[in-house]
Amino acid sequence: MPATEAILQPVFLTSSWGDFSTSSFTLIDLIAATTNAFNGALLARRPDHWKHWTVVGILLMAVLGGIGGGVTRDVLLNKIPAALTHPSYLILCTLAAVVALRIDWRAGQYFREGLFQFMTAFSLPWYAVVGTDAALNADLPYLGCILIGVVGPTAGRYFIDVTSGLPPKHFIKGEWFVGTAVLVSVVYIVCYEAGLSIWPASLISFAVGFGFRLLALSKAWEEPEPWMPESIRGEEEARPTLSQRLRGDIDIGVDKP
Repeated sequence: MPATEAILQPVFLTSSWGDFSTSSFTLIDLIAATTNAFNGALLARRPDHWKHWTVVGILLMAVLGGIGGGVTRDVLLNKIPAALTHPSYLILCTLAAVVALRIDWRAGQYFREGLFQFMTAFSLPWYAVVGTDAALNADLPYLGCILIGVVGPTAGRYFIDVTSGLPPKHFIKGEWFVGTAVLVSVVYIVCYEAGLSIWPASLISFAVGFGFRLLALSKAWEEPEPWMPESIRGEEEARPTLSQRLRGDIDIGVDKP
């Protein structure tokens, strides 16, 4: 019996399962990862991404979208990824994916067209904030900090798009996806250098980035494309605004990336 207890005891120790301590940085990072996992599960069910995924496949896709940006960020900063040492990342990302899977198919498509865009706008600034903060604390130059601030919120989407056999959203026309991450990173650097602590700096940066992204979605602002002859460019339908998506005023079976 003593030998059995000696074998089983480590299994029941909290430390054996990972580090559950939560700093301000970790809390913000968890908000971003969980929201991105929820978005990742919905993204995998969009008509343009759908590849007959299984339930397990969608759960894995959600986890990939949730922690992909953070893992990439930490690897670039030569750190062990937080998602591997803090169990809350995988637990919360999995739970977020389960919630997304519970959304009815048709309701999920309406959610995709409106609230999905809203939630991606919500998660993007948080990941940009923690990435920029981590880079600043690693003493990277400003341009390096901005790059890390872009990688964090966009790498997860990159992995999902590539896995789905689609052009990554970073490189095609959209409502300032990468541009919002750059804006948030710059604002956070300014707040950081002004002496603000992580929470005030994060909230200010989030408000600026979230507001800009929502405005871009509401006004259908798009990144400019290089000049191309009309014969090559062809006709393009107007991009629906956020309010149109929320009202369901567009064909839910057709999506613009």
